[in-house]
Amino acid sequence: MGKTKSVLVLTGRVINQAVSFIVFSVLDLVDFLLCFVYKLADFFIEDEWKPCYCCSGKEAITSSGKILVSERGKSKIVCLCSSKLQLEEISDTLYSRPSLVSEVSNFTVSELKRLKEDRAFNAQSCEKIKNGTVRSTFKVNSTIVEMLQGKFGRQQFHPIPRWSDCCCKICTSWTSSSKETLFVRAEGPRDKAREDVLFIHGFISTSAFWTETLFPNFSRAAKSTYRLFAIDLLGFGRSPKPTDSLYTLREHLDMIERSVLEPYKVKSLHIVAHSLGCILALALAVKHPGYVKSLTLIAPGEQGTQYVMRRVAPRRVWPPIAFGASIACWYEHISRTICLLICKNHRLWEFLTKLVTRNRIRTFLLEGFFLHTHNAAWHTLHNVFCGTASKLDAYVDAVREHLKCDVTVFHGQDDELIPVECSYNLQAKIPRARVKVIEKKDHITIVVGRQKFFARELEKIWRKSG
Repeated sequence: MGKTKSVLVLTGRVINQAVSFIVFSVLDLVDFLLCFVYKLADFFIEDEWKPCYCCSGKEAITSSGKILVSERGKSKIVCLCSSKLQLEEISDTLYSRPSLVSEVSNFTVSELKRLKEDRAFNAQSCEKIKNGTVRSTFKVNSTIVEMLQGKFGRQQFHPIPRWSDCCCKICTSWTSSSKETLFVRAEGPRDKAREDVLFIHGFISTSAFWTETLFPNFSRAAKSTYRLFAIDLLGFGRSPKPTDSLYTLREHLDMIERSVLEPYKVKSLHIVAHSLGCILALALAVKHPGYVKSLTLIAPGEQGTQYVMRRVAPRRVWPPIAFGASIACWYEHISRTICLLICKNHRLWEFLTKLVTRNRIRTFLLEGFFLHTHNAAWHTLHNVFCGTASKLDAYVDAVREHLKCDVTVFHGQDDELIPVECSYNLQAKIPRARVKVIEKKDHITIVVGRQKFFARELEKIWRKSG
């Protein structure tokens, strides 16, 4: 029986790899063709060529109003904000997603560029030797030169949704307000609250992940003791979705501070975060160490940019959640097409879902999946989940050495998106962290379906840490 099982597992793995190779080779070609389709569509509908990361990461970044100061490796961009310059890190996975089609085309282009640079370098070296002097030189990005020449201010940006995004009242409600802050659902006493609790949702989700599950199940004592804040992250749900944003870690943190910490004068805070939200929770805790009383992380991820791409999005057709993650991570234009079909028409899909189910089930998970734009999802996935995953070591070290807050980690045993080993690796780096693996639960059902029991667990954590 053991040999038979191992043979079947090996056979299934080989079949999965073979089918995956064929499917993703076709998807590489489809995404390559869609690149030209969207360039033409953007040009005819919006009168501009919208750059993408297939051709030039530099163009895609600088077109958003940011200044690229390093194009490869650990890239940084400069953001002009009133009278100060701010550095933000972007992920190399935005422009380093190899495929069969891109590798062939990029190899040809890079070889031609290399030959041209070699000739220029040889000519310059001969000139230096001839003159008998050697001078150090440096290159200034052309965008900075254009800004200094006064050309930068004439660029037109689009803070409102583009033609491929939804323009309904829910998705554009933030454009009618002069103050851009996140959508915040707040519950609990305003003046007599002892402590505050911030809930941060995961990727392609909204605050409803918490308000529809945990909020109704907290005890009266908890509701009278704690102020509960559930937010829609920047680019998701009812929060702003600016098209000129790169949705970096700094932008997400700034919006959380501006929307929750500052207006509500938060001084004592418990943080509950799920999946991608765990990265933001750790970064927020490190930035405000005196505020945080406890950290509750649900299905936290792993470190490393390209490692995250390979681990979470392995370019495999099975399991289905890995296939979906691979589409979202690897294919800029296919994922934009999916957003065009689903998110732009989310009202139709919501109506059909309620019609088919006859409203027998709540649709908050589907609504959270619909309410975002491709620009927000694409950049958040790469610049937060993939890009800043490399910072997790520093965040974890800071939590272990400088913070005294309680750390509790929950993980579903059947989680196919983020392996349980990630939570155990986190515990190894923060020995005081408690890891609870929930049997027969996955990435979503670790909360949804066991919300009453989970609400009681959270209350125990808050009481203990308080």
